[in-house]
Amino acid sequence: MKSYNILLFIFITLGYQTAAAQERLSLREAVTIALENNYDIKLVNNDLEIAKNNVNLGNAGLLPGLQGNFSNGGSRQNTVQTTSTGEERKNNGVRNTNMSYGVALDWTIFDGFRMFATYDRLKELEKLGEVNAKATILSTIAQTINAYYDLVRQQQLVVATDSALDISRFRVRIADNKLQIGKGSKLDVLAATVDYNTDTSAYLQQKNLVQNAIVNLNQVMARDLNIQVYAQEEIDIDSQLSYGNLQEAMMKLNPSLQSAFISKKVAELSLKEVKGQRYPVIGVNGGYEFSNSANPTGFNQKFTGRGFTYGVTASINIFSGFLQRQNERNAKVQIASSELSLERTQQTISAELLRAFQDYQTNLELLKVEEGNVEIAKQNLDITLDKYRLGSIAPIELREAQRNSIQAITRYLDAQFLAKLTEISLKEISGTLNVQ
Repeated sequence: MKSYNILLFIFITLGYQTAAAQERLSLREAVTIALENNYDIKLVNNDLEIAKNNVNLGNAGLLPGLQGNFSNGGSRQNTVQTTSTGEERKNNGVRNTNMSYGVALDWTIFDGFRMFATYDRLKELEKLGEVNAKATILSTIAQTINAYYDLVRQQQLVVATDSALDISRFRVRIADNKLQIGKGSKLDVLAATVDYNTDTSAYLQQKNLVQNAIVNLNQVMARDLNIQVYAQEEIDIDSQLSYGNLQEAMMKLNPSLQSAFISKKVAELSLKEVKGQRYPVIGVNGGYEFSNSANPTGFNQKFTGRGFTYGVTASINIFSGFLQRQNERNAKVQIASSELSLERTQQTISAELLRAFQDYQTNLELLKVEEGNVEIAKQNLDITLDKYRLGSIAPIELREAQRNSIQAITRYLDAQFLAKLTEISLKEISGTLNVQ
């Protein structure tokens, strides 16, 4: 009898120490921490930042290029010059110098509208980055909510197993008291002690599951895994979801569908870029240049020049070995592939929504059944416990009622958790998941 009293003292002491060290955490706080710390969100935001930086007129080829240049050089030579009269002139160490600097402007003013298609494509790629970021955020929120409510469930199961442990402890005390006054048997004490040890084992295992759930939640929030957390909210299920409203929202907000739409648009713009190669490319150029050179042995021993330059260039691809036609065909195939991908994505997402909604309805019905079972099992346990106190039933009947009660509570909490998971899944698929 001393052993289980010692164990009880240890459980109570550890329980108070853990409660004091635990951080009480709301769901909103958990999601906020996850959105700030999550590695996937940080990475996808970096990709989005690059996509935003790429959307500019210069990257699309719409702006001119201005280049500055400078050169300075010379030579030192030994020369022999023969004149028309046959006279030879020898010069040693003749130094020639030349220097020039200036600026040059090149501007493509027409390239078959390719630059405009490129700019539009860059903007679509930015939208794609935003959609990918939204998908990652939705996924992170869903993972955080799932991990949070899993911790809630495990905490509630600890309470249930602790209640079962209290009853087993009561049985041991009653059996021991009966033995002391000569109305019980050693066999009843041993049986009660075995059940108490069994429930103690279940309690310890459940406490470990709580610790694992805390680690999982901290991992999703991308923070120190050793922080002790207590989930302070109950599982609240939205039972009013409508399939029609979810389907309508899915078509507008689902990130996978949005990504498929944008990919199709990008493929169409790529075809415009390829077709633009059939048209001429027209550019203008201009600049300013200064040059200075010295050649002691030349006709002009010194030369200096400065001034503006300008011009117009035009070119057209007349024949490229049928590559133009090949590139256009490939671009059209890419469009066809993007359309197929869009249809496939739409069907896949629709199937996921329908399956999730069917599971959601089933889980709600199961939840109602299990909720009723919990109440029935509780009443049965209360009645059985009263009869046991009066000595009108055998310990095995109390143990059976106790087992039925804990099983009913476990099934109810599991059904509640599954119903919440399907609710979260439906909102994630429809793109409407948020934390109120």
